[in-house]
Formats: sequence, C-alpha cells, structure tokens
Amino acid sequence: MANKIDGKALDSIFDHLIATLEQSKQEIFSISEQSRQSYEEMKDQLEEVRTNISRVIKNGDLLEEKTRTARRRLAEVSRSFSSFTETQVSQAYEQASDLQNQLAENRLEEKQYRKKRDGLQRRLQTLLQTIERAERLVNQVNVATNYLTSDLEDVGEAIDNTKLKQDYSLRIIEAQEEERKRLSREIHDGPAQMMANVLLRSDLIERTYREKGSEAAFREISSLKEMVRDALTEVRRIIYDLRPMALDDLGLVPTLKKYLGTIEDYNQGIQIVFESNGMEVRLPANYETSVFRLVQEATSNAIRHGKATKIDVKFEWLKDRVTIIVKDNGAGFDQSIVKNQSFGLIGMKERIDLIEGDFFINSSPGNGTVLMFQIPLKLGI
Repeated sequence: MANKIDGKALDSIFDHLIATLEQSKQEIFSISEQSRQSYEEMKDQLEEVRTNISRVIKNGDLLEEKTRTARRRLAEVSRSFSSFTETQVSQAYEQASDLQNQLAENRLEEKQYRKKRDGLQRRLQTLLQTIERAERLVNQVNVATNYLTSDLEDVGEAIDNTKLKQDYSLRIIEAQEEERKRLSREIHDGPAQMMANVLLRSDLIERTYREKGSEAAFREISSLKEMVRDALTEVRRIIYDLRPMALDDLGLVPTLKKYLGTIEDYNQGIQIVFESNGMEVRLPANYETSVFRLVQEATSNAIRHGKATKIDVKFEWLKDRVTIIVKDNGAGFDQSIVKNQSFGLIGMKERIDLIEGDFFINSSPGNGTVLMFQIPLKLGI
C-alpha cells in the first residue's frame, strides 16, 4: 500500500513539474516572438535612418559647395570693398552666414542620425541574442519535458526495478532524446528556415508588384514555388528518416538500398555504393532498427561533417554474425580529439552495446573514415 501511495505522490510531483515546464516554455516562446517582432520593426527603422543619413550627406555636400562659393564671393567683396554697393556687401555677408548656419545644422542632423543608427544596430544585436537564447531555452525545456514523459508513467514500479534495468532504461531514453534533438535541429535548420524565407518572399512579391508590375511579380512567384517545393521535399525526407515503414515490411537490406538511393538523390555529387554478401536473414525488429540507425548516422556524418563524395556500405553475412562496414573518402578526423567528444559516435556505441555488438573506427585527418559494426545473429530472440 505504501508503494502505491509513494507512486501516486511521485506521479503528482512529475505532473506538476511537467505543467510548470510547459508554462515556462510558452512564456519563453512568447518572449521570443515579441523580440522577433521588435527586431523586424527595428530593422525597418534602421533602414529609414540609413535613408535619412544618405539624404543628409547629399544635402551636406551641396551646402558645402554653396558655402565655398559664398566664401569666395565674400572674399572678393572684402578685397574690393569700395567697388560694391552697401546692399551687395550686406547680401554677401548674409548669404555666407546663412549657408554656414545651414551647413552646421546639416552636420548636427547627420551626427544625430548616425548616433541613432548606431543605437539601433546595438539594440538589434541584443534582440538577436535574446531570440537565439530563447530558442535554445525552448529546446532545452523540450528535452527536459520529453525526458520526464518518456517511460516514466509508472514511477512506483520503476523504483522497485534492479539497478541493471534502470541503467538499461536510461540508455534507451538517452537514445530517444538524441533522436528528438536531431529531429528538432533538422526542422529548425530546414523547413522552419524555409518557411520563414517563404514569408519574406511573399512580402517581396507584394512590393515587386507595386513597384515593378505583374511580370516581375510572376517571376518572384515562380521562385517562391520552387522554395515551397524544396521545403515539402525536406519535410518528406525528415518524415522518412523518422522510421521507414518498409523496414517492417521488406526488411533491413531492401530498406537500406532504398534509403541510400534517396540520400544520393537529395545530395547531388555524392555516390553511395551498397553491397551485401552472404545469405541475408531477417533480424529481430529492435536489431534491424538499430542497424538501420547506425548506417543512417554513419552516412549522415560522412556527408555533413566529413564532406565525403563517395561512401561504400558493405554487409557481410556470416553464420553467427553480420559485419557492416561504412567507408567514406571525406575529411576524416583526429580520433584522439573527437572520439570521446562526439555525441554521434557515443550514440553509435550505445546502440551497439544495447544489441551486444562491437564497434570499431579508423580515421585520421585527410584520409576519410571507416566504421565497422559487428552484430551477433541471435535469431532465436
């Protein structure tokens, strides 16, 4: 009975904590959106100030030229004072004085606009930093919320589990959180940025239509359609990356062939060669998912970080194990520096450990990277 009461109490604590995190996330998001709106408004103000500075500088150049002419005229009058009437002398003095005053006012106005411009630029930089910090905080709150809501529905029962089972669960959660963070980054860097650009381009189309007419606007619309098509393609790629449905239906090898072919299509100039030797067999679902993710992570790292142009993926099916080799011609890296600091490599090692396999890596700067995974064939699982 005591365990049940403790479990309910802990559930209540977690529920309250999650609600607080969600509220905090909404508040941070609100701050981010308000800052973003202020940022856009301030950008317009900055553009207006820059226009005024250009106008004042242009007027100042004209005033300087007129002032120099008036001074020459005044000097001429002063040298030949007796040759000019009193009215002419007075006009020369007044004109020179008036232009000098206008020039002084012009320079003061330019100084004020420059000061306002510098202030706006500093405030824009501060707002941009605020927006970036808010986005990072929202992502961190999302990670914390997902962590608390993953596999923690029955807290009371989890308390009674053995230490081994706790470690196993935590490693699964870490793998899940890494997938969520990867997805969050991909959406932020891909579709979210594309949609923001679409919004900006739609404003540009309206301005183009007003200033340049329908023909120029139609050209912008065509460009916008391409941008939307690219965004749709990117969304479909991310959905496919989450979990290819063909993995359950067709199995590991056919799904990987299709996936790697898709990667080639999405990344022009990159060649991926897939080879499978030996008698292919179906693995347990969790094994096939882990192997798929390992190859996915390896090829993604080769393209994104290694800048590889050719990747070889080779499967060797033996009686008691399957060996997977992923080799690329990319930039490579210093293993003594990167190996223990890369979350991607750590994630691979954790996946391999969960299915009781082995993981080997060979890389050096300028010589590409070779990853080898050896996985036992426990077909009776």
